[in-house]
Amino acid sequence: MTTDPWLANYAPGVDWAAELVPMTMPAMLAEACQRYGDRPAMDFLGRRWLYGDLASMVERATRGLQDLGVGPGKTVGLFLPNCPQFIVCYQAALAAGARVVNYSPLYAEAELRHQIEDSETDVMVTLDLEALYPKMASLLASSRLERLIVGALPDVLPFPKNKLFPIFKRKEIAAVAWGPAVTRYADLLRNEGRPAPVEISPDDVAVLQYTGGTTGVSKGAMLSHANLTRNVQQTALWLPDKRLGEERMMGVLPFFHVFAMTVVMNVSLHIGAEIVMHPRFVLDDVMRDIPKKKPTLMPGVPTMFRAIADHKDAASTDLSSIRACMSGGAPLPVETKHRFEALTGAVVFEGYGLTEAAPVCSCIPVKGENKAGSIGQPVPGTRITITDPEDPEREMPPGEAGEIRVEGPQVMLGYWNRPEATAEALTGGRLRTGDVGYLDEDGYIHIIDRIKDLILVGGFNVYPRHVEDAIHGHDEVAEVTVIGIPDDYAGERVKAFVKRREGTGLDADALLAFLQDKLGRHELPKEIEFRDELPKTMIGKLSKKELVAEEAAKREAAS
Repeated sequence: MTTDPWLANYAPGVDWAAELVPMTMPAMLAEACQRYGDRPAMDFLGRRWLYGDLASMVERATRGLQDLGVGPGKTVGLFLPNCPQFIVCYQAALAAGARVVNYSPLYAEAELRHQIEDSETDVMVTLDLEALYPKMASLLASSRLERLIVGALPDVLPFPKNKLFPIFKRKEIAAVAWGPAVTRYADLLRNEGRPAPVEISPDDVAVLQYTGGTTGVSKGAMLSHANLTRNVQQTALWLPDKRLGEERMMGVLPFFHVFAMTVVMNVSLHIGAEIVMHPRFVLDDVMRDIPKKKPTLMPGVPTMFRAIADHKDAASTDLSSIRACMSGGAPLPVETKHRFEALTGAVVFEGYGLTEAAPVCSCIPVKGENKAGSIGQPVPGTRITITDPEDPEREMPPGEAGEIRVEGPQVMLGYWNRPEATAEALTGGRLRTGDVGYLDEDGYIHIIDRIKDLILVGGFNVYPRHVEDAIHGHDEVAEVTVIGIPDDYAGERVKAFVKRREGTGLDADALLAFLQDKLGRHELPKEIEFRDELPKTMIGKLSKKELVAEEAAKREAAS
């Protein structure tokens, strides 16, 4: 096999061998604030801060954390939606030499407790909202947590929203039990901003990003400062036409997820972009904000791009400011890509990554060939190989499927306190992804499916993604998820869960007739269930685990 086959046909304007400088996150932020000090850094629901303002807030928050005992060896948790407090405390904790853990507000208390204990989190930052504070107040009393830092949205809202929020949203505001272990965020910043110097190495662990909680006990991927800063550089290099200090980044993906943490939050700070922040993705709010704030970059997930394209006002809304969108988290249907690009004039390019790789590993070229069904080429400094799942030392030739493996400066140090899991995931310096795919002659990667999602029908391999792609081809299908369910005769059979496009009446017989010449007999769904909504993950990616659990519960109830 040709070494690094992508090099002969690499993304125009991108140097695969570009120097990737290992830096600490505080050094990267300091460089950005010095270069872009008078440029806008954040827009939160209409209130804006310059990079100089951000630098000042981070310095004061760093000093405030140090006064609370935060420093090297300590862990600070963030239990927050997208808001200025997230960015400030993320950067301040790292500047103090601590580790950061991003906590999903969607997790149940049991999973939050596991991550608190496992990561040795002592300090947690949250907001005084009913959706957040009560969980952390309970965990302050029942876990190793020693302190809560509690912020308030009015502190970061513009006038008159800051005055109206406590009046019209008072039911959403929790009653905080202030005391020695509960600190106001505003008090954290009430100092002169002269943090004590801290020695931080690019090789130090910066973030413990938890993964795998949906399939068992979640593990903390140890991402070093160098992992994060070099993945930021890799991602920025992929945008050859970026305008330093002038871009506006639409920030609707949740910062607590690794995709948004890197591609939205940290890339923005690196290139001097203004982050147009939304606490979460609310379609109507985003549609109102795009023509008003004119974002130029908008990372997202396929369901988000589909929702915008399907919006009733899409054709009459000015979306032309958007120039480039990285799509991740799930396969991007070709039809969704084409509709969104036609609507906006933007380039939508699909990326691929994993939590364990900080996360970006490959992307479709922004200017080069966009091969249908591909996840593109490795980003600079990254090697992707396909190996025999049964013999990891044997690389598969172009066109032959195997397990996708990643080698690069963004690959994690390992799993926190999980040496056996680390040894299994990192073999020979390469990260096992658990994805099945192949490399073509031009070095483009094609994912077939997740190894764990493979369906065995009568001894034949059925890849859910292949079936989903075929079903997506029907004009009346909005979303689809395919899983395998037990079958007494064939071992497993294919079941499809389908959301119809609004205003259509597709039925199972019509869909099966459409699929007859697109799928093999063993690949055709034996069951099709139509639903108004399909389960999704925290970033809007279609999720199979809830459907698998539902089917298991049905079987148990029937037995």
